[in-house]
Amino acid sequence: MVNEGVPLDRRALDPDITSPGLALSGYMARVATGRMWVFGETEMTYLASLGRDEAASRLDALFAIDVPTVFVSKGQAVPDYFVDAANRHQVPILRSRKATKELFQLLKPFLEVSLAPSTTLHGSLASVYGVGLLFVGESGVGKSECVLDLVERGHRLVADDLVMVTRQGNDVLIGRGHELQAHHMEIRGVGIIDIPALFGVRAIRQQKRIEVIVTLELWDSEREYSRTGLEEDAETILGVSIPRVTVPLNPGKNVTVVAEVVAMNHLLRYSGVNSAQAFDRKLRQYLEQDYE
Repeated sequence: MVNEGVPLDRRALDPDITSPGLALSGYMARVATGRMWVFGETEMTYLASLGRDEAASRLDALFAIDVPTVFVSKGQAVPDYFVDAANRHQVPILRSRKATKELFQLLKPFLEVSLAPSTTLHGSLASVYGVGLLFVGESGVGKSECVLDLVERGHRLVADDLVMVTRQGNDVLIGRGHELQAHHMEIRGVGIIDIPALFGVRAIRQQKRIEVIVTLELWDSEREYSRTGLEEDAETILGVSIPRVTVPLNPGKNVTVVAEVVAMNHLLRYSGVNSAQAFDRKLRQYLEQDYE
């Protein structure tokens, strides 16, 4: 850190990191706030060409907006007027020996993960045939027991009860468990169990993309449930639409096998095959031929 004593508690609100560009020329109309800045060799050379007073004035205008921190690449020397302008606005200056391009490549992925939109969900997340199934439903409906049965059949637990979800990019939701939970499960009547201790490390995953939401609910005779699969349901989480399947529970239903079929059917659809639509198309063709 160049200007020791300046606090490092300023918050970065934007995962993008950029060079000041036209802002150094005095054009501040479209300067993004809450974004970290990188001063490379080009920017530092340009400032040196302006003269001390002019450079200090432009830096003062730049640091007056919400700048969490600035990085100086290639281990370049930072002039006194640069440090003074940053100190006046309590903007920390961090210097790196990395080239400007390398600095961007290191910082941007880190910021995208750290500042990604996130939320927590009550449910259980499992990887079934490589498909991330998020089981949701009322407390006590049997989400944990279903996932436990899946683990016993060779599938993998990601998180139980509390699922921490972050959005990566525009349409990818990643779910993981809390670090203190460490792949433990609560099974009513049994208590807390340690999945990797019981089934081995191959029974768990640290994180998984959420691809299908499986809603477990008690059978309601007054409700109409999908029987053909032609009606597609979805739920939006953090702005991302995720397919949802509702499974009604009644005595004797093998929910574990149903969950495996949901995962396999998703893989089939991902490859471009929709069984319900294909069956409907064949049936319509048959009826049309019979009618003729």
